[in-house]
Amino acid sequence: MAGTTTSDERTARRTPDELDRVLERFEAFIRIECGLAKATVEAYRRDTRDLFADLREAGIYEPRAVTSRALSEHIAHLSERGLEPSSLARHLATMKVLFRWLATSGVIEDNPTEVLDQPTRWKKLPNVLSPQQLAKLMKSPSEERDGSGLGLWKRDRAMLELMYASGLRASEVGALGLSDVMHDIRVLRVTGKGDKQRLVPMGVPAHDALRGYLSEARPGLARDPSKDRGRVFLSRTGRPLERVRVWQIVRRHAAHAGLGRVHPHMLRHSFATHLLMGGADLRAVQELLGHADIATTEIYTHVDRTRLRDVVKKHHPRG
Repeated sequence: MAGTTTSDERTARRTPDELDRVLERFEAFIRIECGLAKATVEAYRRDTRDLFADLREAGIYEPRAVTSRALSEHIAHLSERGLEPSSLARHLATMKVLFRWLATSGVIEDNPTEVLDQPTRWKKLPNVLSPQQLAKLMKSPSEERDGSGLGLWKRDRAMLELMYASGLRASEVGALGLSDVMHDIRVLRVTGKGDKQRLVPMGVPAHDALRGYLSEARPGLARDPSKDRGRVFLSRTGRPLERVRVWQIVRRHAAHAGLGRVHPHMLRHSFATHLLMGGADLRAVQELLGHADIATTEIYTHVDRTRLRDVVKKHHPRG
C-alpha cells in the first residue's frame, strides 16, 4: 500500500466506482441526517477518501469485499506515514461510523470494524520536562521582561508554578476561584472535567508565588468586580484568563526559556511523572490528577524504568 501518490491524484485518474457512490451517500448521511459541523464532515470525508484509496490499491472496489484485515493494513499504512496516535484513533472512529452505517443500511451483512481495537487503547507517551527545564521555565517571567506596569510577570509565575505543583489543566487554571484557595493548609479546590472537584496541595514555592501575585498584582487587575467573577487569574483587562490565553502564556515563556514548543499539559505530565519517580503511589497520583479511571494514569508509569531497574538491582536477591 505504500506510495507517494496522493488519494486525490489517484481519484482523478480513474473512473467512478461503487466506493465513490458510497462516499457521496455517506457524506450526505453525516451532513444532513447527523447534522455534523462542516469541519467534522470534511474530516470524515478526508479520512474515508484515504481509506478508499488504499482499498483500491489492494484491489477492493466494493464495501462487501472489505475485510478487517484490509482495514488493519490501512491503519498500519497510516502509521508508517507518521500519523500521531490521536489521528490514527480518529481514522478508526471514522471507519466505525462508516461501516456501522453500511451495515444498518443493508449494504453489508457483517461489520469488519467490530474486531478492531478501540481508539482508547492507543496511548501516546507524554512529553515531560526535566526539573532543570522546569526551573528555567519558572524563571522566565520577570520584572525586567514584563513592561506592562501591571505586574503580569507575577501572575505568569504564579500560574506556571501552580500548574506544575498541582497538576492543573489549562481550563482549571481559568476556572480557579479565590474561594478555592485554602492558604492556611496550602490546598486548592479544583473543578475538573464533569464539574468533579478534587483537593490538591500546593508546594511552598507555588504558594509563595501565588500570595505574591494576589497581594501585589491582582488588585491592580481587578478594577471592575463585575468582570473578574472572583477568579484568581485575570487578564490585563480584568477578565478571567481563558484556556487559549493560558496556552499562549505557557508557550511564550517556554520559548523565552529555550524549551521549544511546550503546552500546558506538559506541566501536568511532568507533575505526575515526577511524583511517580519520587515513589508516589499510583492511586494517589490518580486522585491528584482527577482521573476517573486508573488506566488513564497508568500511562505515566513508562517514564520510571530507570528507578525500577535500580529497585530490582538493590533489593532483589539475584539483582
